[in-house]
Amino acid sequence: MMNPVRVALRAAIATTVFVFASAHAAPPSDLDRYAKRVFDTFETPGLAIAISERGKPPVIRTYGVRRLGEAAKIDEQTMFSMGSTTKAFTSAVLAMLVDEGKLSWDSKVVDLLPGFRMYDAYTSSEMTVRDLLVHRSGLGLGAGDLLFVPETTLTRKQIVEKLRYIKPATSFRSSYAYDNLLYVVAGQLIEEICKDSWENVVRKRILAPLQMDHTITSSTTPPGANKGWPHARATTELRGAGPMVPLPGQMSFDNSAPAGSLNASIADVARWLELQLGRGLDPRTNARLFSEAQSKEMWTGQTLIPIAKNPEPLKLAQANFRAYALGWGYSDYRGQPIIAHTGGVLGSVALVVIVPGKDVAFAILTNSEELGALSALQYRLLDHYLGLSSPDWIGAISGVMKSKIAQGQEVLAAAAATPEQSGKGPSLPLEKYAGRYRDDWYGHATIEKGADGLSIRFEHSAALTGKLEHVRYDTFRTRWIDPKMAEDAYVTFTLQPDGSIGTMTLKAISPLADFSFDYHDLLFKPVPSAH
Repeated sequence: MMNPVRVALRAAIATTVFVFASAHAAPPSDLDRYAKRVFDTFETPGLAIAISERGKPPVIRTYGVRRLGEAAKIDEQTMFSMGSTTKAFTSAVLAMLVDEGKLSWDSKVVDLLPGFRMYDAYTSSEMTVRDLLVHRSGLGLGAGDLLFVPETTLTRKQIVEKLRYIKPATSFRSSYAYDNLLYVVAGQLIEEICKDSWENVVRKRILAPLQMDHTITSSTTPPGANKGWPHARATTELRGAGPMVPLPGQMSFDNSAPAGSLNASIADVARWLELQLGRGLDPRTNARLFSEAQSKEMWTGQTLIPIAKNPEPLKLAQANFRAYALGWGYSDYRGQPIIAHTGGVLGSVALVVIVPGKDVAFAILTNSEELGALSALQYRLLDHYLGLSSPDWIGAISGVMKSKIAQGQEVLAAAAATPEQSGKGPSLPLEKYAGRYRDDWYGHATIEKGADGLSIRFEHSAALTGKLEHVRYDTFRTRWIDPKMAEDAYVTFTLQPDGSIGTMTLKAISPLADFSFDYHDLLFKPVPSAH
């Protein structure tokens, strides 16, 4: 889910691998100094690192504060948003159910979950449990994320029901496109089989056995909790530029919990790493949560991921192959395979990396949208454990991020600098744009005409409420009530031959907008008046 420069860095960060090496190695001797430089360069308010080596106590480091302007420090029990690293917990529960014979990875979803439907009949009938987890359904990138990003009033069941109205972007199993919706379906499937909520199942089967007492299944923590508060550079037109500030609140998306809702402390994540290195066996209690066979299955690549070329400063980290496994990514780093996953929500990003052949794993949690901090630490740690020379990753990544921000600012400036078109339009009096509109999968949005112009309101998303400013012709732009919690969008109307409105479409303004703001998948049509 969320991050300002994820498009440029995701391929380089979300990798994973098997590495063959011998003796255990201690963490880098300069870890604290390096982390401090990362901390200062990327200005993340708080940062936590856990390193786990099989048969050794975990190494944990914490830096910074929970919230800018406050004195409370990050400690081992400070909870951070885990984002999409939650997906591995959902796949682990399914692996337990496979071990118990209650389903197989290739069981048909329609046979297990009554009422399940995709857009077309063939995909609906052929979708397997495995398909839910590996991003090859035919849905477009982030399709349907607006059903829960930003916070919506929809229930998990309603989200799953709306899946049938989302048109595929490609044919079934033909290509890779990351999605969150089908992990929500996976959560519903778990509830159907276990006759209990996804939250309770995760607590009983994973959190409790591992004594992860400072982990919750909700995307928001209660008032006063030891929480790394979300921060972002979100005070300018381009998210990712400008000063780091606390966000006004935590993003609540428990309706999509199986895709990314966990909040966990770094000490608890260290326990999760131990379980992974144990291939399903908890080394502290000798309890087996899932079989070694299922551990291998979850780490096996299923869907090939196209490889984007890294910017020149990150050439050394260029992947040779990438694939998505079951809740994990599988790729290579400097020729050696690794297993990993990033996670991101508004104001926080996280990373979990496993090097199975080396019997080492690490996690990095932050309370800001600074993917650069994650990647700089990831590469340094991988270089160390692989015994490779390590370049100045901090400088290289910082430079790439600054370049991406500059490019984004140029795009926005060019879009605004169209004097020959300014003042042209709109085609209709403003009141003619007012009315109720409906999209097949999202639902309704309302345009109203007031004394100060037009406003827009999405029925399920309180954050998607704001003013409309005319841009040119029949295109307007949003000014959401709190731009820190949502990306602004262009709103374009098309007209029928008789001059009435035919459709309303949206497109994110920022070239760096997170894919979860999938405005482009919406096609609103006017709802006829009852009068």
